[in-house]
Amino acid sequence: MTFGTAQLEAQADARRQIGTARPLPRFLLITVFTLLGFAVMGYHPGLEDDAIYLAAIKAQLHPSLFPHSAEFFRLQTEATLMCPWIATFVRVTSIPLVWAEFLWQLISLFVILWACHGIARHCFPKARAQWAGVAMVAAMLTLPASGTALTLADQYLQPRNLATACILLAIERLLAGRRWQPAVLLALAFLFHPLMAVMGISFCIFLSLTGSCATAVALGSPQPSAAASLPLGWVLKGASPSWREALATRRYYFLYQWRWYEWLGCLAPIFLFWLLAKVARRHGRTQLARFAGAVFAYGIFHQALAMILLAIPALVRVTPLQPMRYLHLVYVFLALMAGCLAGEFLLKASAWRWALYLLAINIGMFASQRIEFAASPHLELPGRQSANPWLQAFDWIRTNTPEDAYFALDPYYLSAPGEDFHGFRALAERSQLADPVKDGAVVTQVPALAPEWQQQVAALRNWPSFQLADFDRLREQFGVSWVLVSYPQPTGLACRWHNGVLSVCRIPGRTE
Repeated sequence: MTFGTAQLEAQADARRQIGTARPLPRFLLITVFTLLGFAVMGYHPGLEDDAIYLAAIKAQLHPSLFPHSAEFFRLQTEATLMCPWIATFVRVTSIPLVWAEFLWQLISLFVILWACHGIARHCFPKARAQWAGVAMVAAMLTLPASGTALTLADQYLQPRNLATACILLAIERLLAGRRWQPAVLLALAFLFHPLMAVMGISFCIFLSLTGSCATAVALGSPQPSAAASLPLGWVLKGASPSWREALATRRYYFLYQWRWYEWLGCLAPIFLFWLLAKVARRHGRTQLARFAGAVFAYGIFHQALAMILLAIPALVRVTPLQPMRYLHLVYVFLALMAGCLAGEFLLKASAWRWALYLLAINIGMFASQRIEFAASPHLELPGRQSANPWLQAFDWIRTNTPEDAYFALDPYYLSAPGEDFHGFRALAERSQLADPVKDGAVVTQVPALAPEWQQQVAALRNWPSFQLADFDRLREQFGVSWVLVSYPQPTGLACRWHNGVLSVCRIPGRTE
């Protein structure tokens, strides 16, 4: 028997093993790892980007909410199917939104790990390697992707989680030799998160080019015509000073401002996948070599593209598209391959090694999350009361102020000590003046909002020193009727509630 024949038979055996794997034990084990990963990463609805998406879902369910400044979340969310999908799911099932988000967060994490296990089975024949890879990804769901401000998954339901699940499933189906299933899954990913879907499509094209030509044509042929039909004049359109001010609030957008270790974090994984492809090819691991080679080619292409696009001042309008987002997939694969290799060559069948492995990768990531969000419950489950003073204030506002109340609060409240980046609109369910921390990111994606954003942010400068006259100015200029201020509050405000940190107050002289 020749080496080539033996290799083909080994690949056929591996495909048969993948096709005949028992689904129930696989389902149960991935469920266990999903719950473990969820417990390690934590759950924080309304956090960071969810300040945008959760507010948009609530606005669809209750149109009377957010009569002021709703454009700061509404316009960006028009690009994703997630918000109307979750709103429709709530209406059809009558499941409360807090539980619907919780359910779909678990589903998205489960599908991500299911797809990772499928990819691992195509690259590693031994079950212990496959499950070690799944365990690593589950533990590393909050691993940052170098300087991109992205993690493998978010601690709340986000379009990126759903898109990642679809993309990874498409990659697994492509490795299985399917032609049309990946296209359907990538189209679904595009409906959830267009930017991430573009990265997934790109990777599938590179993976196809290392495999069958037919699959490459099936996935790759529509792209040139689609790209040619896009109106690209906006790329060279002039950028307003207010938009540039918003852009300057996002340091991670600018590749050439990254620190040395962030550069190392984007270049080192590419080199490691080149090395893995070389070693795998030398040892006859064809499928692993193909996959690692695709990651290497994908990384080299997008790194070069990002360096070119972000180096040309005339293309500054491309900056918010974040071409370095390509690292998100690279880091998912990095965690998966690292775990698989550990399972195959280090853990083997030793129970105590597995125990130490699981403890090491999970305890470290759990500790990092507790440090990052120290003032909040690790699992902010539906119905659970919080001791966080900011969340207490948001809860009181939601249940005790009119739906059309218009709030002003510290523009940098998201980064205030103990606030832990929980969004006011999403959790208090009331309108607010724009902030530079999260709304600034929205403005970079929707330049038309820049003048209004700049005006509102400028009106809130020197917030810590505001007195009654300053609050009167906000009322006259914007129609603001309520404020969330530090306790004890400035003299003259009519305050309705306070805890040891914050006060909720009416601005005198305006009737609701």
